[in-house]
Amino acid sequence: MIDAKDREIIEALQGGLPLVPAPYAQVADSLGIDEDALLHRLADLKSRGVIRRIAAAPNHYKLGMTSNGMTVWDVEDARITELGAQIGALPFVTHCYERPRALPDWPYNLFAMVHGQDRNEVEEKRAEITSILGDACRAKDILYSTRILKKTGLRLKTKG
Repeated sequence: MIDAKDREIIEALQGGLPLVPAPYAQVADSLGIDEDALLHRLADLKSRGVIRRIAAAPNHYKLGMTSNGMTVWDVEDARITELGAQIGALPFVTHCYERPRALPDWPYNLFAMVHGQDRNEVEEKRAEITSILGDACRAKDILYSTRILKKTGLRLKTKG
């Protein structure tokens, strides 16, 4: 459960932090609380699983990373946790996760997003992943992005 102040905090932050030198202080001031109280409440919300994280979501296109591929892999179930952790730790993988297969049409159970300045760069990164997965990988493919999708988390409806 969240109380009214928690809800105010979530609503204040769901659109992102202000781009100022002390963003939490500015948010706290707008809510009529001090920065320490805000940070304490955020830590509590995170520890209870109400929020998962506060993170930057850069626009990779504006950073020059215009080729984006979701690499998909059919990895041995017995090794997916171990190998998924290795792939997810690569500096060029922005997110990596396990998903159930949808047989017979979709044998892939490991997904890893890779960005590059062009497809050659993405393919080089995919080759590195292939090398790490080795014989544990039975099949692979890549799905290239054709447009950027709006990235937002869950939004609470503001009261009123």
